[in-house]
Order: sequence, then C-alpha cells, then structure tokens
Amino acid sequence: MKNNRKITKAVIAAAGYGTRFLPATKNQPKEMLPIIDKPIIHYLVEEAVNSGITDIVLVTRAGSHIMEDYFDSNAELEKALDESGKTARCEMIRQIPKMANFIYIRQHKHLPYGNGSPLLAAKSVIDDDEAVVYMFGDDLTLSEVPVTKQLIDVYEKYNPSVVAAAQEVPWEEVVRYGVFKYEEGSDIPNKIEEIIEKPERDEAPSNKAQDGRFILSYEVIEELEKTPQGKGNELWLADAFARLVSKGKTVIAQPIDGEWLTTGDPLRYLKATIKFAMERDDINGEFVEFLKDIIK
Repeated sequence: MKNNRKITKAVIAAAGYGTRFLPATKNQPKEMLPIIDKPIIHYLVEEAVNSGITDIVLVTRAGSHIMEDYFDSNAELEKALDESGKTARCEMIRQIPKMANFIYIRQHKHLPYGNGSPLLAAKSVIDDDEAVVYMFGDDLTLSEVPVTKQLIDVYEKYNPSVVAAAQEVPWEEVVRYGVFKYEEGSDIPNKIEEIIEKPERDEAPSNKAQDGRFILSYEVIEELEKTPQGKGNELWLADAFARLVSKGKTVIAQPIDGEWLTTGDPLRYLKATIKFAMERDDINGEFVEFLKDIIK
C-alpha cells in the first residue's frame, strides 16, 4: 500500500573524525570547515529546507558541540552586530536557528563504524510509517532544483524502498564509492538489480555511484539492524540495499540533475570551494582573474 505521508525529516550523518583533515579537525567536526563563508553543514541544511524539510536530525559524535552552537542563537554576537550598525549581518545570524527544528543525537561507540550506523542512532526519532532524507555530511551538490527535492519527487511517484542519488564518476574512482548495476527492462526507471560497495575497477558493474543523498523508507532501518558488518568490518548502506533488492524490494538509483561535490579529502574540498566560489556573483569575477594570474 502506498505511503502518502509527507517527507519532513532529514538525517545528516556528521559523526566521523575527519582524520584526513587533521590537525584542522582535531577540535572541530569536518562538517564545520568553511566553504567560503558558511560551513559545509550549513549548505546541507539549506538544501534540505529548500526541499520542504522541517526537521533536521544531526547525528554527531562527542566533541561536536560547536555544530550545535552554530545552529543556536548567539545573543552576545547579535548585540554586538546590532550596536555596530551591521544590521544585515545581524539578521543573517538570527535566521540560522530559525531554518528548521534541530534535533541532535550522539552516535555511541557501541554502534559499528560505517555509513549505516547514523541511521541506527537516529532510529528513536523516526516513525515506522515515515520515509526520511539521509545525507552524508561531507557531500555537497550544485543544482537549480535541490537534489533532495529531485529525489523526493521520485519517491512520491514510485514509492520504492530506496531512492539513491547517482552520478557518473571516472572509472578509476569507482573503488571509492557504492556502484550500481541497473535492471534492464524494468517498468520503473532506474531500478537497480545490484549495488557493490567500493568495487575494484574490473568488478564494477557501472561507473554510476551513490553520491550521499537518499530517500529511505523505514524498512531500510529494519534491514540495517539485520545486516552484518561488511568490507572493512563496517556497516554499509549498500549491503542493506543489496539485501532489500534480493528480497524483491524496489531500489532506485536516480541520476541527478546537477553536480555532486564531495569534500571528503583536502583536494576535493578545495575543488568544491572553487566550484562554489564560481557560483558567487559577488566574488567570481575577481576570483577568476586571480586564478588566471597564478596559473600563467
């Protein structure tokens, strides 16, 4: 029976240690690193809110209070900005905690490492008759229509167990991602018959990879609870998806209209920063000239 409950909740996984960014992430989450003048996590929340999401569940680790403080009010800063006549900046700061209803959950150490564990940590705030948005905390997207909204539209049309965002990656990079094999002749567009987590190039069924945005029915959480730890002794979403497919459930890997930008390592973080800078009318002109000068 079709579930017509509106999707209003997004779970954002932000419980990693960001070891590839040490020492910058020694005392702050990787998701708080800035892309120009906003932290990575702010862009994810904006994307979710612009897709109709009202409740943001941030799954964090110990020591991530800086993220909670960011989405809270700061009366002292607001007062200082107001008194100095910086009213526009003051209003910008005041709007941050009003973006959504924020819920914070710690991912405890008894859960295994892996990209499926934040969902298990958030289980208590997800009803068994609702689907949720799930976002990797270090993946950004550039698109006219928010990628999350694109996926919600697909979910509402076909009511599958999973809608995962997909985008082509270079063949030499498939080993970094969960990769999809599409089912031929299906009545449902982009239905998959297999997903493999981080395959070697010669084992990859395609170069279509999951890109950190999902719509997940509650049965994904139920399946994760029964899924054994996989490659690297981690709990993988891809393994739960594969188990659902084997049971005849519908998993859709939807190619996105836009660009996926991961910030998972310093090089890709810098590339994402440049891409976002190019989208900013207030700085892109001078920035382009600067880039031209340094690459002469």
